[in-house]
Amino acid sequence: MLFGAMVTPRVSDWMLIKDIEDMGFGSVWMPDSHMIYSDTYAVLALAAANTSKIKLGTGIAVAPTRIAPVTAHSIATINQLAPGRTFLGIGTGHTGMRVMGMDPIKVGEFREYLRVTRALLHGEEIDYTLNGKTRGIKFLHPDDGFINVESPVPIYVAADGPLALQAAGIYGDGWICSHNQSKALLKNSLETIKLGAKKAQRVLPETFNTTVLTYACVLKPGESITSERVIDEIGSMAIASLHYWWELYKNDGDTSTIARSCHAIWEEYLEFTEQMEIPLEKRYQKVHLGHCAYILPEERRFVTENLIRSTGGLVGTPEEIIGMIRDREAMGLTEIALLPSMEFARKNLSDFSTHVIERY
Repeated sequence: MLFGAMVTPRVSDWMLIKDIEDMGFGSVWMPDSHMIYSDTYAVLALAAANTSKIKLGTGIAVAPTRIAPVTAHSIATINQLAPGRTFLGIGTGHTGMRVMGMDPIKVGEFREYLRVTRALLHGEEIDYTLNGKTRGIKFLHPDDGFINVESPVPIYVAADGPLALQAAGIYGDGWICSHNQSKALLKNSLETIKLGAKKAQRVLPETFNTTVLTYACVLKPGESITSERVIDEIGSMAIASLHYWWELYKNDGDTSTIARSCHAIWEEYLEFTEQMEIPLEKRYQKVHLGHCAYILPEERRFVTENLIRSTGGLVGTPEEIIGMIRDREAMGLTEIALLPSMEFARKNLSDFSTHVIERY
């Protein structure tokens, strides 16, 4: 199992990434939600210039907020600073778009986005359509130090639905999945990815990466899974699942992704959002406050044991967490990337490194 860390991108906190490298983590994943964080590529550039071995990439780049050539150009620039240790995690924009009250990009557009991005990152010329006009495009100065496409940047595709999973099989070098994967769901998703590759007459590389973006907290002897310290460290990521469920419910009443054990807390959370003193058409601005960065005091009560367990949180003693990781490895996952609350990130990740990574 590979171990990665996610870092909420605040440009003044780039030093944390060097510390994470020293802790023994193999990768850093940088979120890309432009309305709530610093620019992901600016922080990655600082990290690239001040680290030497840790892999660096987006986790997850938001496709609809940048055209494909710009995304390829941005990550290829980071690859010039950190050659051979840069990756592009990319998705349709479930958070990046929702924080503006917008919808993620459609799967058909996403597939075309991946086609163009992959070709450019392999130094190829590709036909590209913008505003109804199609032209051949390529990087004009690939050998002059502006970018690096000599060592292609691997693309890790975030996908849940069958069409997006097939697109991962066609264009991806890896797959990013949600943190509450069951064994059956994971198996089915991997089979769908392979189907996409087969349709494209492509053989998935043996290095095809399967990453889960999740969170963890090592319990102290006798400590509760919902202690104040635990909620401080992982509450923001646990609550993000409620944000996601709320978005699906608001759009079309979809409650299919809500964990059965969390129906009671979901009803409480829904009532909580309905009492917000902000019009419904702007309520997404309030719902996403602190998203994956910090937890609001009024939301702490929603971080229950059921929410943590049902969303795949790795919370327990070192032995319990190692057991959870081995289970996920047996399911077919190859990397785990952890996102703690930003204020407690250094301590949380240091504890995980000492008590789990060093013993795994």
